[in-house]
Amino acid sequence: MNHDAKINGDFSGKNVLITGGARGIGFEIARLFGLAGAAVFIFDNDSKSAGQAKQFLKKESIQATAFQVDVSLKRQVEKAVAVIEKRSPIDILVNNAGIAHETPFLNIEEQEWRNILNVNLTGSFFVAQAVCRAMCQRKRGVVINMSSKNGLDGEAGYAHYNASKAGIMMLTRTMALELAHLGIRVNAVCPGYIQTPMSQEIDDPAFVRDFVQRYIPLGRVGQVGEVAPVFLFLASEAASFMTGQIVVLDGGQLAGQNPSPDLLRRFAARVNAATRRNGPAWRRKVNTRASHKKNGKP
Repeated sequence: MNHDAKINGDFSGKNVLITGGARGIGFEIARLFGLAGAAVFIFDNDSKSAGQAKQFLKKESIQATAFQVDVSLKRQVEKAVAVIEKRSPIDILVNNAGIAHETPFLNIEEQEWRNILNVNLTGSFFVAQAVCRAMCQRKRGVVINMSSKNGLDGEAGYAHYNASKAGIMMLTRTMALELAHLGIRVNAVCPGYIQTPMSQEIDDPAFVRDFVQRYIPLGRVGQVGEVAPVFLFLASEAASFMTGQIVVLDGGQLAGQNPSPDLLRRFAARVNAATRRNGPAWRRKVNTRASHKKNGKP
């Protein structure tokens, strides 16, 4: 199945800052904005990855600039944002930088807890505050924060990650309330299980197969090319009346309990038997309604 992203909108003349933009979803977001005409700026803690991402983007004729920035360090963030703002006022911020570790709740050490929260939540706060202070002067701007399905229903082994992503959602809503009158829209995206370099480092193939079978109704993991276009939509004029919203992309995981293969087989057998015996049930209902109308019944 082809999951190549489709570009949504024209962003010519726009300046977009993407944190954690050197790989995975962040890189694909940067790539799509660049292909749609925007100048893209990448923050990443890994200077080598940031440089490689910049070169890949330039090969696609994208105007790209990369900075080595640890988003958990306020002074680094403010300095880098100031450098960009002097020559290219930021129109769109994508707060994507994030890390995750699988550790049982009772085994999480203080430093590990702080590392996750500092990057995922505090880092998003630092970058958003620095960028939005400049956006306020222009009375316009868009901020899109990266949250996660884990911020809505949690997952064992990720207490710190879950807490950070839940925090992102409330940060998003509060920012939306306070910044709307200044012309700044703020939304968040909550992906479910997406195949990224980070997820591949944590989970082995057997775990992924079992997870998909048990929890994801669509029967597969998501791809970065299915997530990135949502960010372009939220940044576009098509979403001009959207702010304070949480957009979930999880293959149906949060819809409820995934039916077991045995239950699906039983359902299929019953549907097939009913179809052979009486025709599609929906057709009988349509015919009944048509008959009532002919007889003058509502």
